[in-house]
Amino acid sequence: MRRRILQSILAVVLVTGLLLGLPLMYTAWLWVEDFSRSDLQARLNRLSSEIISQEGQTGLVVGELDVGSLRLAVPEGGKLSVTYPTPTDPSARIDIGAATVESPLIESISMGRSGSLRLEAPSESMRTLQRQAVGAVALVVLASLAAGTAVASVTARRLADPLQDVADRAARLAKGDFRKDSRRYGIAELDRVSDVLDAVTVDIASRLQSERALVGDVSHQLRSRLTAVRLRLDELSVHPDPAVVDEANEAMAQVDRLTLAIDELVRSSRDAGRPQESVSVVGELATVVSEWQRQYQQVGRSLVLRGERAVRSSATPSRLREAVSVLVDNALIHGGGTCTVSVRMVPGASPRHEAMVRVEVADQGVGISDKLAPHIFDRGFSGAGSTGVGLALARALVEADGGRLDLQRRRPAIFAVFLPTEPNGEPTLPVEPR
Repeated sequence: MRRRILQSILAVVLVTGLLLGLPLMYTAWLWVEDFSRSDLQARLNRLSSEIISQEGQTGLVVGELDVGSLRLAVPEGGKLSVTYPTPTDPSARIDIGAATVESPLIESISMGRSGSLRLEAPSESMRTLQRQAVGAVALVVLASLAAGTAVASVTARRLADPLQDVADRAARLAKGDFRKDSRRYGIAELDRVSDVLDAVTVDIASRLQSERALVGDVSHQLRSRLTAVRLRLDELSVHPDPAVVDEANEAMAQVDRLTLAIDELVRSSRDAGRPQESVSVVGELATVVSEWQRQYQQVGRSLVLRGERAVRSSATPSRLREAVSVLVDNALIHGGGTCTVSVRMVPGASPRHEAMVRVEVADQGVGISDKLAPHIFDRGFSGAGSTGVGLALARALVEADGGRLDLQRRRPAIFAVFLPTEPNGEPTLPVEPR
């Protein structure tokens, strides 16, 4: 940011200096030449007045021309050529001063019908003055550029540092740091942004506190109800019918797993924003597959898990299991054939992005119609009379861990969960080609 601001201001100052400095240098060069020529013209006017005063009533110079006063008006190293009329020669000529002048600056003037003056002066002194004038203008332009650079540096620092501070505050806010910052920068717009961030910080902190309190209350109520259900199931576990006992034991196991899942979800919501530890994706999903294995067997279908246990992700275990459970349940209700849960490493969306963990849930059913496909993740939308919450919840759980959930293929249906890889680590398994 600072570099861009500095470069922009410097570019403007440089262009302005060139647009003003070059014409000023050229004007100074011409001004010195014009001043020198005006001086020669003034000398010629004085000389012509002196010669006219020596002419008689007839307009002719009688006798010798008095050149003593003329020599005083000739510049050093210069040459004066005088053409004047006499009774014997209407175009008499006399040269005063140096015999020759190198690189002369020449000015001339006419006197009547046959008289004229030609004055030559060395141009070196004029060129020296011209170079001095151009140098003075160049120094002024350089001083302006130096002052512009100093102003640009101060302005860039004054703007970039507060913007960086505001960006850092926003980043800390995104990570769950809700501390207020009393720093202000003397810039009305940035101070306004700081005030808004402080207000948002207080608002978000109060909302999170209220939501966490609500989550705690809801989880407490759910655990109380689950405890009551478990007590009722515990009574059925001593039923004389072995089939009833098996169902009661299986139901109690489900209740225990649900209680554990609630505890983990509550804990993960309280730990939101903290760095997550890496988990084995296949190891976590093995629990999900074992829980749903019996339901698939009851309808004559199979549920298969494929992948290497070395594939690790920074996802929250409870969120990952719940999201994949929704997809497996969806495949059980709406799909057909074998349901396959596969885990592998894939490259990022572009060469600049890191590799990701891809979890696919695929079945061999008829798939999803083109009419329903664009809306399956909309909360409350269902094409089969269900609540329409499952897939929306699964996507929200995945996105909470920095991943995404997409429908990769419609017929047969394939849902893909993309998860971030192990934090601060390189993939330990080969990444499939892009």
